[in-house]
Amino acid sequence: MRIPQNFVEELKYRNKIDDVISSYVNLKRTGSNKTGLCPFHSEKTPSFTVFTNTETFHCFGCGAGGDVITFIMRAENLEYTAALEFLAKRAGMEMPVDNEHKSEMLKRSRILEMNKDAAKFFNQMLYSPEAERARAYLEKRKLSSAAVKRFGLGYAPDSFDALRNHMKKLGYSDMELKEAFLCGKSERTGKFFDYFRGRLIFPIIDNFSNVIAFGGRAINDEVKPKYLNTSDTPVFKKSRNLFALNFARSCADEYIILCEGYMDVIAVNMAGFSNAVATLGTALTSEQARIMAKYTKKVVISYDSDDAGQSAAKRAIPLLSEAGIEVSVLKMKDAKDPDEYIKKNGKERFAALLEGAVSDMEYKLLTAAKDINLDNEDGRLKYLAAAAEIIAASDDIMTRDIYIGRLSEKYGVSRTALNARIEELRKRNRRQKQKKEISDIIRPKYTKDDINPERRKSVKGTAAEETLIAVLLKNPDFYKIAAEKLPPEKMLTSLNRRIYETIISVLEHGGSLDISAFAEKLLPAEIGYLVSLQNSEKAGKNPEIVLKDCIGVILEEDMLLKSAETAENSVEEWAAGLQNLIDKKVRGK
Repeated sequence: MRIPQNFVEELKYRNKIDDVISSYVNLKRTGSNKTGLCPFHSEKTPSFTVFTNTETFHCFGCGAGGDVITFIMRAENLEYTAALEFLAKRAGMEMPVDNEHKSEMLKRSRILEMNKDAAKFFNQMLYSPEAERARAYLEKRKLSSAAVKRFGLGYAPDSFDALRNHMKKLGYSDMELKEAFLCGKSERTGKFFDYFRGRLIFPIIDNFSNVIAFGGRAINDEVKPKYLNTSDTPVFKKSRNLFALNFARSCADEYIILCEGYMDVIAVNMAGFSNAVATLGTALTSEQARIMAKYTKKVVISYDSDDAGQSAAKRAIPLLSEAGIEVSVLKMKDAKDPDEYIKKNGKERFAALLEGAVSDMEYKLLTAAKDINLDNEDGRLKYLAAAAEIIAASDDIMTRDIYIGRLSEKYGVSRTALNARIEELRKRNRRQKQKKEISDIIRPKYTKDDINPERRKSVKGTAAEETLIAVLLKNPDFYKIAAEKLPPEKMLTSLNRRIYETIISVLEHGGSLDISAFAEKLLPAEIGYLVSLQNSEKAGKNPEIVLKDCIGVILEEDMLLKSAETAENSVEEWAAGLQNLIDKKVRGK
């Protein structure tokens, strides 16, 4: 949707960035700017800065950056248009509506209506004669009728077109059903078919009670894949949603229980814990971690006890910690998952298990001991060495002291010796960190640049590109000089080329050059990169001279790169020709 620039400017004027961000971050004035702890990653020293003069923010720790709109996009997990609507509502403004916006809204509304009707159909089918196997499965899993009703469970008939025929009668087209991922289309025959067939259906419901997607479980464990989920649609992003969050968010103050699957969440709910959620057929994402952080400060990981589940728990811990969440892990014995544990031991024992969930530190220590024989001295020494590494990684002195004491008492090692070893490891870690920091300062960061990986092609040229962009962001009147002397195709890196093209296009059409102009064209990390350029001092005191110098460097580097490429091709051609002559001589013999 194209939003009028004057509306965006008025929206940002009425939503001052420091006022908006102060609702999420405790900001303190530092000179003309304001700083605080970044809401997008875990940190103890503030690296999050709000630049009040440019109405932008940038985190020097994780690289996040942008304006008030992009902040709300990240903080509230919203798309661009939805973020505008959020801020418009905050400021008491009416959103402009054009044909494109109407079309987008109608499409979203249509998919939500389709999902609602499909959910009704699936639920009705659960009580049909052909769903006998599905009902038997639910009975076997001891799911109550109340749980089935609460979660709106259903059944997809084992038919290629049962849902399609039903939905077509309601007026939906095949292409609409395909866009909502309710139907697929055969590449071979061109025929449309039901996406979910012969499966137990779990509706995915958002915080506004809309059915946004479905998960389908095979009733027969031999059928693969075991779980089938709706792919991304205009109303659903797998990485940004959680199953049962619509229930959990209202009772998540104390903690959220993170489960591995739908059935575990339902089992935990039936046991009286409504604060359970699950990911949607994927490993936990940083976005899902940030979503949970909006509702709670503590998460108990309750994944399957098998190797796959424990590996997933290990991967989830740092993501949750980065989001500022305190993590603990459920340790289940004699049960593969929460569902089985509750059925074997009852909800009271499960409640006790939750109370006894181990901290992430304790979990790491327990995991480290898993494959080590602690009955002999060599095994114990091996474990103590691994444990020391784990403890040394903690920056909390109290945590280190507690676990040093526990290890000392359990394995008969003096606290002094353990503490000395851990301090050695911490000194080593600090040296390695300092060495890396110094290396990054001394040596150009070209070996790895996640934002602009093409930097390595020409460090000098990329630096000139960045300075040129910084000059134009602060001095947009110079764009005609740049556009005349530097065609976009001469830019050396694709990221800076995209930014440069956007700058020229916006200014040529009389637009205002602010971060919002890039919000729909750049990724969040790229927006952060752009903000860092905008707030840098790269432009200097003579921006026009700097601009022309940058253009000269870029053109020179472009020529050098093309010459090198030509030379390389020539060498390759010469080598190929020589090899051809050799081959001919060999064949002649």
